[in-house]
Amino acid sequence: MNSECFFVLGATHHSAPIEVREKLVLSAAAEAAIRSQLAAEAAVDELAILSTCNRVEFYGITRDAGAADRLESTFCTHLGFDPLQFRSIRLRLEGAAAAQHLFEVAAGIDSQIIGENEIFGQVKEAYAAAQAQGSAGPWLNRIFQKAFQAAKHVRTNSAITAGQVSIANVGVDLAQSVFGSLRSTRIFLIGAGEIGEKTAKAFQSRGVESLTIASRSPERSLQLATALGAGTLPFEQRELRLADFDIVVCATSAPRAVLTQTAIQTAMRKRPTRPLLFLDLALPRDVEAPSAAGPGNVFLYNLDDLAKIAEENRSARAAEAARSRSWLEERALRLWQDLGERATAPRRNSPDAAPPARAAAPQPNHPS
Repeated sequence: MNSECFFVLGATHHSAPIEVREKLVLSAAAEAAIRSQLAAEAAVDELAILSTCNRVEFYGITRDAGAADRLESTFCTHLGFDPLQFRSIRLRLEGAAAAQHLFEVAAGIDSQIIGENEIFGQVKEAYAAAQAQGSAGPWLNRIFQKAFQAAKHVRTNSAITAGQVSIANVGVDLAQSVFGSLRSTRIFLIGAGEIGEKTAKAFQSRGVESLTIASRSPERSLQLATALGAGTLPFEQRELRLADFDIVVCATSAPRAVLTQTAIQTAMRKRPTRPLLFLDLALPRDVEAPSAAGPGNVFLYNLDDLAKIAEENRSARAAEAARSRSWLEERALRLWQDLGERATAPRRNSPDAAPPARAAAPQPNHPS
């Protein structure tokens, strides 16, 4: 690609457990500071940042051989994270391997739950944010567009989405295994964002009739409650009313836990014989980690716990993913070769313009 290098740097669920990933969550302020510092150093020409519950990844274009190292140092500095520890868990790829990784992420092949649906939208949002920031230029534009095309092809022409492939559905299945019928259970949703909304709808689809919502944003809480026919509770009363519910879904973006073990112990003294299930879907986690001698009859599952449960129905999707991965590898290599040819060809456009498009080569049949 002439002197340009495409790289991905980050950490994912493959090497970083949830207690580490929650320390790597980027706030809006930290992301802005990192972008500002990199711009001042002119280290990275183009940059997109993907931050989800399972990964934080920087996709960059640079002509500076040391740019990825400086980005890594800047990232650790702004988060106060040990650089040596980050190096032990980091993901770092370049060229075609980085492109293939992005393709697999967008397709849901690299997810904790193979074939999950949310990641495709999250990758699109990361790309849109880079465009809005003015940090997505001709190279990232082409690479991300090809990633979207490849991901759609895989999801349409394979069975990786077979079965329950969302955290919301896995959580509801788990609740059914604890309570049996969910119709008479009382659900308390803390957090009114997208994940919380999807989980609430999944519970309602299984017959749940009692749903109460609390959010740090009263307006958002009321809006979602109106849409779902649910009740609301002031966020400040969330711990005082725990004993009134059977299942508590936590999905806020709070920087620290919103439910303490003291509050849970107090709630269980009011309902010692009735189980209380917590589905903590937040990162950082919303529920304070229990001590070795936590209250009895309490069930607590976080994102990594739910992903492990989902392993039980992933065998068929894993086989599909393996076949799709080979196709994506070929597709990524072809893209990289094409970009290299375009970069070294005589340019009739300005240096910053994207190379002119050419007719696409015939595509191989996707393995069925």
